[in-house]
Amino acid sequence: MSSKSQSFRARIIPKRIYLDHAATTPLRPEARAAMDEGFALWANPSSPHAEGRKARSLLEDARERVKARLDWSGEVIFTSGASEAAIMALRHAKAGARLVSTVEHDCLLQAAPEAERLPVRSDGALDLDVLIEAVERERPLVAVQHVNSETGNRQALPAVADIVRNAGGLLLADCAQSAGKMMLPPCDMAIVSAHKFGGPIGVGALLVTDYALIEPLGGQERGYRRGTENLPGVLGMAAALEACGDPHLTPDVLEPLDALARECRKIGGTWLSDSLAEPTPLIRAIAMPSMSATAQVMRFDMAGIAVSQGSACSSGTMKTSRVLEAMQVQPEIASNTIRVSIGWNTSREEVERFCEVWLDLAGA
Repeated sequence: MSSKSQSFRARIIPKRIYLDHAATTPLRPEARAAMDEGFALWANPSSPHAEGRKARSLLEDARERVKARLDWSGEVIFTSGASEAAIMALRHAKAGARLVSTVEHDCLLQAAPEAERLPVRSDGALDLDVLIEAVERERPLVAVQHVNSETGNRQALPAVADIVRNAGGLLLADCAQSAGKMMLPPCDMAIVSAHKFGGPIGVGALLVTDYALIEPLGGQERGYRRGTENLPGVLGMAAALEACGDPHLTPDVLEPLDALARECRKIGGTWLSDSLAEPTPLIRAIAMPSMSATAQVMRFDMAGIAVSQGSACSSGTMKTSRVLEAMQVQPEIASNTIRVSIGWNTSREEVERFCEVWLDLAGA
């Protein structure tokens, strides 16, 4: 065994470090406590008896809490998550042509497979010149993510909203990665996923400025979504949102990454945030010059650190990211790029440990 391998293995620690919060983030204790309350009140919120009315009261209270925490003055339709919200909006919005950016999450592209794809520039930003031409049609619905789940780039949605609305269209913002961490952007509809900010898996919401924007599907949620409401999940979602701090993390947690960025550049690696139009701090895409992303994910896992190779919904294939391809990132860089995402319970020591292992693997 080489001395380098001995050094690497000697520093493996038993406690695992989770740095894949863009895929899902641990349940906050506040959310768990709220869910316990919901499980104790097992009645159907649509039932007319006292038990049902109690459940309904808690459900509507949670709806108002979600609206207040997100500073949303419109309506909230609870769903089973972001995927259902995307399907509801893209398939049932009262609009014409569907337009989606090429770097959207898979759930949006699958919800509208016939939608026209809008290109992004090499810095990850939506090409606004193309958008201006594309919206020149009757009441288009444009779907654009707020923060990209693979690179952390934030789209300029205020400018996008102006273009879309001036053309008489509707803007759907995928806020799965940003809700609870930053202010919602201007939009007509927004997608929210609870498990991205410390709520439970299996619950989310479609926010709409007015119910009249979408076709009613019958059933629950004011007649816009079929299926009994998930009261424990909704209560957990509201509690998790209220527990989100501002800022989401203290700056000192992220400081070690700034030092790593400098070392990464020195040894010929690529810190993709350098080239992004508007990078955000919680998601970083990093290319190591000497090792494939697939190998890196495995080696980090062996070292007790969970990172990923792009979006969780597609990273299991271990293929080069289509998001990076859309940004025209060089194939040799894209194939070596991993995603590191920070969450509400990440500590500075964990980030420091990741940086240490990254440099060890890179041979720096």
